[in-house]
Amino acid sequence: MANIYTNISKNTNKTWMLMTGFFVLVILFGYFFSVYYNNPVILYFFVIFSIAMNFTSYYFSDKIVLTLAGAKKASREEYFTLYTTLENLAITAGLPMPKIYVIEDPTPNAFATGRNKEHAVVAVTTGLLLILEKNELEGVLAHELSHIGNKDMLLSTVVVVLVGFISIISDIFLRNLFWSGHRDNNKSNIVFLLIGIVLSILAPIFALLIQLAISRKREFLADSSGALLTRYPEGLASALRKIGQHSKPMQRQSNAIAHLYIADPKGRKIGQKISGLFATHPPIEDRVNALIGK
Repeated sequence: MANIYTNISKNTNKTWMLMTGFFVLVILFGYFFSVYYNNPVILYFFVIFSIAMNFTSYYFSDKIVLTLAGAKKASREEYFTLYTTLENLAITAGLPMPKIYVIEDPTPNAFATGRNKEHAVVAVTTGLLLILEKNELEGVLAHELSHIGNKDMLLSTVVVVLVGFISIISDIFLRNLFWSGHRDNNKSNIVFLLIGIVLSILAPIFALLIQLAISRKREFLADSSGALLTRYPEGLASALRKIGQHSKPMQRQSNAIAHLYIADPKGRKIGQKISGLFATHPPIEDRVNALIGK
């Protein structure tokens, strides 16, 4: 069975593949831009910028995520139970103590971020702390520690920056087509224009599909790994039920980080096949049934 230790190398490889694929995709954008506008400087800019974005996504994506979430660092004195519970679980899991952040929001939710276990962060909402019993809180924190130990949080955090950039650059290109006065009937330029349009439309779609696929699979794995860590799957199952019952949209929304949370921050009820297909998280009912063996 896959657990907190078995998929580390696989997720590391996926991260590097994603960053490499992003680099190639951005170079393709730059090439088509440079040919279409007959300006080779554009390609050089895209090469430099793609390298800078890969560097940023690896080293600073956690800070970007925390800013988007509106999270603030939590002190041991103010959140003693949260701090000591996470500390004990980290010791049990053989992981360094992550930094703890709290989000002022009545909707119960949590996420983990960071590039590795030495630079990991766990963030929870005030709503989560309000409604959960200690064994339920342990289940949620163990779930987040599993993301850290399994290194899929690095993959998911890198996705935040790269997917966001692909969407922005595609939008810029499409807007420029409508507002630019540039016209050229040269057949080769028309072909490049059509290819550029197709790339601009498909790139964000592919990025979204990657984001959804990563999120769905990792949630089931983190649930099972968290249950193994606490040896009490009923705690996480109960926490998920409560989170599902309080599924109101979070006050601070960002599509870029929605897949990081333990539950959909938009508060959508995921049960229908169509809505479930494009959801960042699998249905809570399915996750609970997997935990309790139904």
